[in-house]
Amino acid sequence: MLKIAVIGLGIIGGSIARSLKMTGEYIVDGWNRNHAVVETALQRAYIDSEVKNVEEYDVVFVALPPQTAMQYMDTARFRDGAIVADICGVKGVVEDFIYAKERNYRYVGTHPMAGKETRGLESSSESMFRGASMIITKNEFTDADAVETIKELSRAMGFSRIVECSALYHDKKIALTSQLAHVVSNAYVKSPTVEGYEGFTGGSFQDMTRIAGVDEAVWTQLYLYNRDNLLEELNTLISHLQVYREALQENSPQKLSAALKEGRLIRENIKSGKV
Repeated sequence: MLKIAVIGLGIIGGSIARSLKMTGEYIVDGWNRNHAVVETALQRAYIDSEVKNVEEYDVVFVALPPQTAMQYMDTARFRDGAIVADICGVKGVVEDFIYAKERNYRYVGTHPMAGKETRGLESSSESMFRGASMIITKNEFTDADAVETIKELSRAMGFSRIVECSALYHDKKIALTSQLAHVVSNAYVKSPTVEGYEGFTGGSFQDMTRIAGVDEAVWTQLYLYNRDNLLEELNTLISHLQVYREALQENSPQKLSAALKEGRLIRENIKSGKV
């Protein structure tokens, strides 16, 4: 039976442990810096045991923020040939770090495309990944058998789609689909008009503010590690917003309508799968 360690029992690590343990096909142990979290995970049977010696495991999921994850993968003593997979939201910097020197383990970069605006073990779920996408990044050094094992485990967790790509491609796409969205939401709530919003909100306000409450310590790392890609997307957004501002300043229904139509048509293509 495959022996799996999950390092970091937050919302994603906790969900990895819970979803894999629920299958009954693996031994799933966990570790967390806060030992009280481990005790809770044990009491609720989210994990089988606490990780004492990571060398005992066939597969290790490192569910930690980027800086801490890289430090852990650099200093921990893994079994020769073990599969070590991080779940960081940036992949290029991690991949470069791992392959900067020889390792005795097989590294696979992953990014589960699932989560909530909340965090911690309490927010985890055995069904977190059902219907979601798992991104696996690889290059010429990535072990093919290790990738197949991670794909098997991903399907066991409930992921319905597995996307394989390079770390560079991942980081470019994620700058738009995740990081820019969080920046916009975080900036949006800073309007002074937000005071007294009760009674004036519908789905639009909830959608725009849902992801504003980021963990600044983690997301600062993610943004800066993907700085160039995020800056490119932010500059593109600002240039588009300027068109709307100019249309309003000029009181131009033609220019405003054209900008809105362009966005509507792109959205329709996204929904129909043409983009």
